[in-house]
Formats: sequence, C-alpha cells, structure tokens
Amino acid sequence: MQELLMPRFADYELIDTGDFEKLERFGAYVTRRPEPQAVWRRSLPEEEWRRLADASFLRDGRSEERGEWHLRRGVADRWTIDYAYGGMSLRMRLGFTSFKHVGIFPEQAANWEFIYDRCAALAAKGRARSGDAERGGAAGGAAGEAPRVLNLFAYTGGATLAARAAGADVTHVDSVKPVVSWAGENMTLSGLGGVRWIVEDALRFVRREVRRGRRYRGIMLDPPAYGRGANGEKWVLEDNLCEMLECCAQLLEPEDSFLVLNLYSMGLSSTLARTAVHQAFGVPAGEQWGELCFEDRAGKQLPLGTYYRMMR
Repeated sequence: MQELLMPRFADYELIDTGDFEKLERFGAYVTRRPEPQAVWRRSLPEEEWRRLADASFLRDGRSEERGEWHLRRGVADRWTIDYAYGGMSLRMRLGFTSFKHVGIFPEQAANWEFIYDRCAALAAKGRARSGDAERGGAAGGAAGEAPRVLNLFAYTGGATLAARAAGADVTHVDSVKPVVSWAGENMTLSGLGGVRWIVEDALRFVRREVRRGRRYRGIMLDPPAYGRGANGEKWVLEDNLCEMLECCAQLLEPEDSFLVLNLYSMGLSSTLARTAVHQAFGVPAGEQWGELCFEDRAGKQLPLGTYYRMMR
C-alpha cells in the first residue's frame, strides 16, 4: 500500500519552507538550514525568518553539505528533545554539526512507531510460545527470547531505541565512532540499555553475518547516497544497494519478520525501493511504501525521503 506519512512530533515543527531553505523548531530552538527540495517561495518574510531563527547554517562555499552554524547569543550547543508513543518514551540529545544536521531526522518518527509496534508484537508472540521447544543455534532467537533486530547505517539511534523500548535484542551498526557514542548517550537519556554497538562498515558487517549463518527478526536500513566505512570502505548507494539487500535477504527470518528501508537520495523513488526489495526478498505478505514528509504552517508539504516496509 502506497502512503504519505507525516508523523506527529510535539517537540518538532516545520515552520516555513522555500527558496531552498527550511525553518524548523527542535524543542527549545528554531533552526534555519538549506533544503534542496524546497523549490517554492517562502511564506514568511526574511525579517520573520531572522527574528525566529536561534541558529542558522551557512555553507562554507566549497561544499554543498559542509559549513558552520551561527548561533544567537545564549543558545546552547547541545539540548534534548522528547518523543513518546505507546510504551516508548525517548529522549535524544541534539547538537550542531558541520554537515548541517542536528542529530535527528524527525520524519523518521513514523518509522519508529512502526518498528516499535512490530517489535512489541514479535516479543509478545515469542513469550506466548515460550513453552515450545527452542530452535537451534543460528535462528533468530529461541522461543520466548527477545526478537533479534539489526539496525544498519544506524546514526544516532532513533530506530534502535524504538526497537529496544519494545523489548527487542538490538544490534546497532554505524561506521562513525562519534555517532555511535552519540547513540549511546541517547540510550542512557531514554532510560534504556543492552544495545550491541558495532563500529564498522555496514556492508562488511552483513557479509560476515551471512557467513556466520545469523538470522534476524527485523532489519532497518537507512543508507546514505555516499559514505565511507570505518576503514575507508567506499559506499555508493546505486552501486552497493543490491548486494546489501541480497545479504539482508539471507539474514532475515522467512516468517514473523520485517524490513524497513529508507532512501534519501533525490530522484530515488519508493517504487524503486519496492522493486529492488522484491528482487532480493520476493513478494512479501504485507508491504507499505511512499514518502516521508512534514507540512509547514502555510500547508506546504516538504518531501523528506522515501520509505519501504515489508512484513513476513
């Protein structure tokens, strides 16, 4: 089923968009930063943008992504926001990075809810059949055990924390050590624990997991367009996505399992994601795909990436 997802997020608001910028509120602070998909005109005047913005990101002129933040006096360089859903109560630390990010992609809250619900259902099903005989070593966990879940390109861990809050046994993989440490801070702030942290190139990790015969009940994939692994490995989405999906198809349990795939590269559609997943995994019992977006105060809907989900 194709669907446009706009999560409800009390600590986040998209205030205005246009002229290739976006004005957003993250908890206590309003930020102004570039947005290549905001091709329309702004609804608020420049004076209002300047009045509202606590922090503005300026490119350094040599890169589309790198730059520096200009902060209003008294603005802290670190702060926290909260997100609650069902039995999940997350707290995440934000900060200003040289790549214009602040440590969270708020549109992913729609996926956090899906991940929480799927992991909670799998955990409940595992408890219900806890009297059954345990399966052998390489399966995704013996009956009654927490569902084993893998988060790849896991960044600061929103999806990791959603799965852990639902009772999953989570392996969190990212190639950037400071980002993994940031995710660890978020786990502590959220009152959680027990995540398995891996600092490694995601493709190298899944190749090894395939050789080991490991299995998972859930896999979350949030790959960048380009990236470097912990040892300099080169990741190019269009070149490496198919192999990544083929490896994940060998890792995902054939029943009672799920996959979440996000694509942020402009020009890559959710239909493309669906086709690639079908080729690697086959046609699933259930699936959802479409765009993640937020709507600003003037009603302009800003697309913020595509997603594909499947359930077995």
